[in-house]
Formats: sequence, structure tokens, C-alpha cells
Amino acid sequence: MPDVIINGPAGRLEGRYSHSKVPNAPVALLLHPHPQHGGTMNNKIVYTLFHAFVRRGFSALRFNFRGVGRSQGAYDRGEGELSDAASALDWLQTYNPNAQSCWIGGFSFGAWIGMQLLMRRPEIDGFISIAPPANMFDFSFLAPCPASGLIVHGDKDEIVPEAAVTKLVNKLSHQRDIKIDFRKVAGANHFFVNQSEELGLIVDDYLNTSLGNRVAQVAE
Repeated sequence: MPDVIINGPAGRLEGRYSHSKVPNAPVALLLHPHPQHGGTMNNKIVYTLFHAFVRRGFSALRFNFRGVGRSQGAYDRGEGELSDAASALDWLQTYNPNAQSCWIGGFSFGAWIGMQLLMRRPEIDGFISIAPPANMFDFSFLAPCPASGLIVHGDKDEIVPEAAVTKLVNKLSHQRDIKIDFRKVAGANHFFVNQSEELGLIVDDYLNTSLGNRVAQVAE
């Protein structure tokens, strides 16, 4: 899995990229949690998401937001991080100009950034948001939400109340032609401690259901 360096708006961005063996494979971009609270592209949940897409035949990229790891720059309250994500998606699409489709996935802060990118990039076909921080950040920009997706939340999340996520899910589900698959993980806290494997199975199931036979599965 090669290390990659992406030219971002605040300098270089450090990433990890897996290129699919499937011709014209779809692409997926995975976004990590809050940079000021220890979030990196090596976060276990981001890693779980990344490998779920790789198993499904995607070319997948995860990267460090500005100021994290070897990525240059400094935390920018979400505005700069959204620009970072857009640059990473540009890089991914440049290397995969004939990709069948494009997906975004994110955990916590990364889910918030991912949903903003979804609004700005009409080529994104689906999303996976893990523990979206609906109580901390404004998600009202999702009006209307341009794509269907999966939202996963732990019912013992000590940081994001279940009610906040349920309210977001209900808002999105009432939009025309949008289907939100909302999965609750029993006993899971915000970081899905000791339950990342269960989370991976949920993501696998959602991708299998959503994609059917459109992408070949790749053995690890």
C-alpha cells in the first residue's frame, strides 16, 4: 500500500493509497476524525472503512488533514480541511479518470467534512458516515442531500447523543429519492472500542447490498 504525497492548498498532504486490480474500478475517499483530538488517517475506524472499500474492489485513499502527521499547514476549523478533502479527491480522480463511481466515507469530524464535500461534488454517488457529530457541527447544509448513504452510530456514544443523529437521519430520510440506512451498534461508544470488527461487517453488508454485482470483490 504505497505512501502518496498530494499537493494540497496549504502544502503537501500525506496519504495512503490502494489501487484496485479491477478495470475502471470505483474510487473511495476516507476522512479521519478531529485533528485536534488525535485524529489521523491511521485511526482504527478509518482503517476499517478503507479496507472495506478495498475488499469490494475500490481504489481507495485515506490521508492526513493539514497539520497532522507529515501533512503541512495548521488546523483551520473545518474550512481548510474541506479544501484538503477536495484536493485529495482531485488527486484520486486524476489517477482514476474512468472510475465507475465515487464514494466518500468519514468518521466523526471526517463525516462532517465528507458530507460537505458531498454537497460540492455532484460526482459523489454514495456516502458512509460513522458517528456524525450532529450535536457539535451544523449539518443544515444537507438541503437537499444529493445522495443516499449509510449512517452508523453506537448506542452508548458518550460524545454524540443518539437523539442528535436520529434527528439528522429523519431529516435526510424525508427528502425525495434519498434512502438512509441507519444502523445502531449495541453497546458501542463513540470510538467503537472493541467493536470495529462489527462495524466492518456492517459496512461490508451495506456495500454488498448497494452495489450488487457491479464491483468484483477482491481477496485480501
